[in-house]
Amino acid sequence: MSKAVIRKFIGSTVRKGRLLITFPDGDVVDYGAPTEGYPEVAIRFADTKVMRDIMLDPRIGAGEAFMDGRLIIEQGDVMSLVQLLRMNKMWERGGALKPPSFTRKLKNRIGHAMESVNQRVSSKRNVAHHYDIGNDLYRLMLDAEHMQYSCAYWDEGVTTLAQAQEAKLAHIAAKLALEPGQSVLDIGCGWGGMAIFLAQRAGVYVNGITLSEEQLALARQRAEEAGVSDKVQFHLIDYRDLAEQGDKFDRIVSVGMFEHVGQPQFETFFRCCGNLLADDGVMLLHTIGRMGGPGTTDAFTRKYIFPGGYIPALSETVAASEKYRLIASDVETLRLHYAKTLREWYAKCEANKDAIIAMMDERFYRMWTFYLAGATAAFESGSMCNYQIQYTRSRHALPVTRNYIAQSETTLRTS
Repeated sequence: MSKAVIRKFIGSTVRKGRLLITFPDGDVVDYGAPTEGYPEVAIRFADTKVMRDIMLDPRIGAGEAFMDGRLIIEQGDVMSLVQLLRMNKMWERGGALKPPSFTRKLKNRIGHAMESVNQRVSSKRNVAHHYDIGNDLYRLMLDAEHMQYSCAYWDEGVTTLAQAQEAKLAHIAAKLALEPGQSVLDIGCGWGGMAIFLAQRAGVYVNGITLSEEQLALARQRAEEAGVSDKVQFHLIDYRDLAEQGDKFDRIVSVGMFEHVGQPQFETFFRCCGNLLADDGVMLLHTIGRMGGPGTTDAFTRKYIFPGGYIPALSETVAASEKYRLIASDVETLRLHYAKTLREWYAKCEANKDAIIAMMDERFYRMWTFYLAGATAAFESGSMCNYQIQYTRSRHALPVTRNYIAQSETTLRTS
């Protein structure tokens, strides 16, 4: 019965491209048809449990079977497999637009209600789950210059990951409209790349905060090596605790951190940011987001990658921020930049496969590449994108046109 359901499911999904499946009993079924631009992949199920697991939850069932070596890819790789499945059900597939079904609305409401509340104690544990697995792993995957674990910016003329990450830093810095000597708060500072860049290029003082002990140690080391330790400080503290201290900053930047806040804490996040931001201050929030309405975190990501994480829709992000009189002064949607960034990370992981397996183990490597492949497909064919939302507390805080952004960006990238 499991085999029949799987055959029906795959048959109704894969129409373009080819997927060859060898079942445990030796039966081989060929799905789809060769189509330009679509992958051709061959897989084998090592046992009947694979089919049962996929039926129960396709995402986590397939992911765990791949991690355990029970879903074996014999032609292509995990990136092409996930790409093939997602491309056959693209988010912007066109056609008539209909209201969501009752089942879909009910599923979303139940899933939304079940998303975990990200309290202080669980926040640090959740961050450690992903970021404290070892700086050496991230050194192998990220750009060496800035160690940016977030969407790069593939501007015209940009060809390498390092260039794209520097372009991202300049793009964000330009939107902050910085002046030398200003104080900047970097919420979720990672390994210090943004803070160091801002101190070096804009002459500002940066206070970076994180909940990752591994990131904190390396960020401090990198600031010392860059010669900006007099302008940059890093602290292990929750943004909620910092807000209670009553500090104020001229600028706030947060890149790739809002995804870890959790939907129940959105209003708390923006209330804290509003209290931390000077009355004439500027804030830039860079986050993964959903095109369309709110959704839920899939079981694989929640279990293995980002426990407590949640990808916000633009609607719920702005709805939370507007309750605290934060003006969304500029909004930019980055549609394809993260897909290209993720493919660069995946390629670096492939190139360093042996080193990663020696450092972790083979099951971890499979889990990590499955995560990167799934994320790439979500940005290429699914509903994921990136939002950059600029906030102010005063309508007079910035020039009345956006011309200053391009002018500043050019200076920051050449200085």
